[in-house]
Amino acid sequence: MNILFEIANSFWFQAIVKLILGFMLAGIIGLERSSWSKPAGFRTHALVGISAVLIMLCGEYMSKLYDMDPSRIPAQLLSGIGFIGAGTILRDGFNVKGLTTAAGLLAVTCIGLSIGAGFYLGGIVTTLIVYIILSYSYKISDKLDHFDILELDIKISKNVKEALIQIEEYLSNYQVDIKQIKRPRKEEKENEVENIHIVGQYNKKGFKKNELLRNITSIENIEEVLQEE
Repeated sequence: MNILFEIANSFWFQAIVKLILGFMLAGIIGLERSSWSKPAGFRTHALVGISAVLIMLCGEYMSKLYDMDPSRIPAQLLSGIGFIGAGTILRDGFNVKGLTTAAGLLAVTCIGLSIGAGFYLGGIVTTLIVYIILSYSYKISDKLDHFDILELDIKISKNVKEALIQIEEYLSNYQVDIKQIKRPRKEEKENEVENIHIVGQYNKKGFKKNELLRNITSIENIEEVLQEE
């Protein structure tokens, strides 16, 4: 019994347990991200999580050998993880995607560090909370967030000013709040056809997008209406 107790409390046995547990907890969050086809999935989260555990163990190991502060190496990891998180963030027009995945990678890093430090309860509870947030926050946000962005690329052949007035009237009737109207410079015009880019915000509840697009298309001199996704 004494031998088993000594093995269970040895640094090497604890290190193996921590690495496996860190991999499992980070993998759980990674699987949730993979189910949504996010840029960072199971493999990325698992690698980040187990790496965080290893860094914490490395700090602990070096502190025993060289009597140094065990938090110095893990502290650098929290700064470096920003580079990976930034790689998952994508800007698409007025929308920014990947922030949640980047925040998830930071959470996985912190979970790995807590497991590496031996704070098992904190790591396990945090994993459960993070998983719940990622899995069920969409249901809450869908009920609270009623607004979305509408981006239109419209080709107008002539009488642009009159066409724009009608377009603005339609958008106003459908309660679309115009945020931006972009017209090309004179030297950028081709064959007197202007490409107008309009950005607006609308209430998703009861919004008849297809009907609005049909009405805009029916305006005289409108050649094409494209909605950016």
